[in-house]
Amino acid sequence: MKLAIDVREACTPKRTGKGQWTYGFVSELLTRNCEVLLLTDTDIPDEWKKHSPVIRCLSSGLRWHWQVASLLKKRTEIDLYITPTSYIVPFLLGSSCPFIPVVHDLIAFQGEPHDRKAKLIERLTLKRTLRHARHVCTVSESTKHDMLDSYKCLQPADISVLYAGPMESSPPQNAPDHKTILCAATLSPRKNQLRLIQAYKSLSSDLRSQYRLQLIGGRGWHDQEIVDLAKATEGVEWHDYVPSDQYNALLSTAHILALPSLYEGFGMQILDALQRGIPVLTSNRGSLKEVTEECAVLVDPESVESISEGLERILTSKALQQDLRTSGPQQAEQFSWKRTTDLFLASVKQLQ
Repeated sequence: MKLAIDVREACTPKRTGKGQWTYGFVSELLTRNCEVLLLTDTDIPDEWKKHSPVIRCLSSGLRWHWQVASLLKKRTEIDLYITPTSYIVPFLLGSSCPFIPVVHDLIAFQGEPHDRKAKLIERLTLKRTLRHARHVCTVSESTKHDMLDSYKCLQPADISVLYAGPMESSPPQNAPDHKTILCAATLSPRKNQLRLIQAYKSLSSDLRSQYRLQLIGGRGWHDQEIVDLAKATEGVEWHDYVPSDQYNALLSTAHILALPSLYEGFGMQILDALQRGIPVLTSNRGSLKEVTEECAVLVDPESVESISEGLERILTSKALQQDLRTSGPQQAEQFSWKRTTDLFLASVKQLQ
């Protein structure tokens, strides 16, 4: 079977969630015994170049999607198109080329603030995409449940859960610096940095003098209040987007990782932390609870008091820290890009 896949988000210099998922998945897929055509609008990572043919369409915006849809309609040797980050090409394809969308989340359909353009595009394109999809994949059971609740035309057998893998296959275990609470996420209301800063601010002066809250992540949307509060709060640092090597360096020494998001499709930063044995504080909702199970301190993300109590609990209990450092890597072993790719190829095989 010959596959074509949109890899644009994996080829950007600043990969975030969906781009990192695509990079990890495609890197593993290219090692398998299948033909894969990479579709992009820029150069691909060097490590991919020996593996697979590439079609590089230099159009931008909607023109790129029109060009790719036209190409797929003409390339009859392509058996299946995989779209891991956008529904525009499937929307344009209709039933003219078999495709599988990878749905990371239904954030665009939730009440939380979200990027306005992304929300509009997804709301316009997803329903038609699902109607014509050969099959649907999600990255968590939580997103699968959201899909089944929202789209009654779908049955459980129509959706395969692929999960995700960590950024590094065998990173060194964390050596805590005993001072850094790390939060890695694009600044936005959904990532909940504002409440996290408020919770940190409410900690005792002794804890705040010992621990700093370090935010890393580029500007997102509705984030000015987050930036302002970070700058105004003693002990809080914001370092914008950091490249993968710097991200890994910060993970190697962080004392804990805190990500009390309101909603996540998977939560790859959480998996990166669990894998390294970093104690994690996160939300008691959806996929985050699914990824961590009992190997994290879970809090109500809408309650500053709950987040503050969770931070105090994890920072003051050496026994809890040690328990999470031991259980986290064991939990993380459930997830790998090999497993994700195996699940994907198994779902494709069922279609043949």
